[in-house]
Amino acid sequence: MMVKSKVTTVGSSAGIILPKEIMARLHVEKGDTVTFIETPTGIEITAYNPEFDEEMTHARKVMGDYRNALKKLAE
Repeated sequence: MMVKSKVTTVGSSAGIILPKEIMARLHVEKGDTVTFIETPTGIEITAYNPEFDEEMTHARKVMGDYRNALKKLAE
């Protein structure tokens, strides 16, 4: 599926209008938050998941705490 959308002005910022079919596939409604994730193939837009965000916060802390050990394991 390929759908195009233009970048538009929203106050002093920019915004993208999400077509109805994209909003339905993302399971988002007006006022919801979405997340932009950089991937090797581009930017992925997903519905914001606070549980996942919290898990990632904990994972980043663990990775920071055990940075040297993880680096050694990666060798």
